[in-house]
Amino acid sequence: MSLLDTIVQGVLLGGLYALFAAGLSLVFGIMRLVNLAHGDLIVLAAFLILVLVTALGLNPFVAALVAMPLMFAAGWLLQSQLFNRTLGPDILPPLLVTFGLSIVIQNALLEGFSADSRRISAGALETASLKLGTVNVGVMPLLTFLSAVLVIVGLNQLFYRTALGRAFRATSDDTVTAGLMGIRPHRIFAAATGIAMVVVTIAALYLGTRANFDPTIGPARLIYAFEAVIIGGLGSLWGTLAGGVIIGVAQTVGAAINPEWQILAGHVAFLVVLLIRPRGLFPRAVD
Repeated sequence: MSLLDTIVQGVLLGGLYALFAAGLSLVFGIMRLVNLAHGDLIVLAAFLILVLVTALGLNPFVAALVAMPLMFAAGWLLQSQLFNRTLGPDILPPLLVTFGLSIVIQNALLEGFSADSRRISAGALETASLKLGTVNVGVMPLLTFLSAVLVIVGLNQLFYRTALGRAFRATSDDTVTAGLMGIRPHRIFAAATGIAMVVVTIAALYLGTRANFDPTIGPARLIYAFEAVIIGGLGSLWGTLAGGVIIGVAQTVGAAINPEWQILAGHVAFLVVLLIRPRGLFPRAVD
């Protein structure tokens, strides 16, 4: 494998990691909530898409569209009925609650689907490829990366071009003042988590169609998401995409040198970035 091909494959892999991380970055940027169940929610969405595909015979992309409003509603309910009760100056309650939610989701999925690994069939797309110059690019990895870019663009447009985005920014800057201006922070937080769950569904679609998954892989996806968010800078959506790409390229380069180094190389890249830029590449100001 040539160096160019290795880098291109790493960039495309980074798109998947950026999708894992985008929802996490959005929620943290608005309400400073670190959701330890984020990876398990991705896996939950993947199983939901799998059920829709197998039970109704839907195309995976159509199934994801059906799953999106269901996951939005789940995110809204989780935030309004559970997470909002834990928010405050102490970061420990949200960590404990989301850790408990992670355990509940994993065990519920194990009860419902067993520990067997599953995969969502995407038909001919799984093996389809395009020749771009001297590099062959898989259609699914390319769709994943393009989806990641569109998600980041869409979230930025929502954040900076809409009334809801202005409410997000105002609530993030000062919850009390935003409340005095007529904004209801708890409803804004619920909307943010609902939107994050829509992004989670997109990530779940590509997770399920590109690799096997089982009920216990959520924490591993969470680690990739955390690393991408922290490399990019907490709360920076474009930084999240850059962080995902850095991890992806590091993994493919590591695998090209020695297949056993793939995962390690990504973690080493994370540590190197933190040594150089402890607050990440594009940090937002956090009070």
